[in-house]
Amino acid sequence: MREEATAFVPGHITGFFSAHHHDDPTKAGSRGAGITLTDGVEVTVSRATGDPAVVFDGQRVDIEPVLTVLETLEAPARVEATSPLPLGSGFGVSGATALGTALAANRVFERQLSYNELVTIAHGADVRAGTGLGDVVAQAHGGIPIRLEPGGPAHNSIDAIPSRARVEYVAFGELSTAEVITGDTDQLSQAGTESLSLVVDEPTLTSFMFASRRFAREAELLTADVRRALEDVAAVEGLAAMAMLGNTVFALGTGLSDAGYDPAVCGVHPAGAMLT
Repeated sequence: MREEATAFVPGHITGFFSAHHHDDPTKAGSRGAGITLTDGVEVTVSRATGDPAVVFDGQRVDIEPVLTVLETLEAPARVEATSPLPLGSGFGVSGATALGTALAANRVFERQLSYNELVTIAHGADVRAGTGLGDVVAQAHGGIPIRLEPGGPAHNSIDAIPSRARVEYVAFGELSTAEVITGDTDQLSQAGTESLSLVVDEPTLTSFMFASRRFAREAELLTADVRRALEDVAAVEGLAAMAMLGNTVFALGTGLSDAGYDPAVCGVHPAGAMLT
């Protein structure tokens, strides 16, 4: 019986999406596309002597999807997560921590569940908490996934853009995912559906970036900081877009650097979440 286990889950930037709600959180989710990142979340789960605890970058926090995963797995555990990615800024950190917790707790507590079963638990927890609609299934896949249908593994359908890239990003602060995805999403979903059609017709990184910029504009999600950064990158002929949902800009290649910013730099993660 193991005392602890560690998992790595890539970060995930959503470029565009449409929201699909359902009473069953494992069937709810989103359609859209995004990029998984070599910058991610490392999650270590160990047996707890008292109540479950979640520590993120040394600070005790309440990440609702993580606590839901532990409850579902009947796993009284201490969860310690570290990441270069900020919470609440459009990198799928809540979903990544939930998925990493599911993978590691499954090993520590010998629950003997399959990968898809664990992804379903984490996805449902993320949806129920209002912290994400598609991050978990994308992080389980890796690469540049295109989510053709919403929901967990038993319900979704995923394709991908077969490419790799250097990725730069600058986070200007937090945005509330819950406020957006639990409100009126009709306009957002229409814009997301149109952007998805563009990328399905032409599954390239250039098409993805164009569709992502179009989505942010049509869904009226652009913040002043993001708008200014996108204009700066466009002025140096770079490719940039807004991370959904965060006050964050990401660019391919050296777009943000060329525009005078000091971005964090990573790449596309070639694989999905895994135990280490």
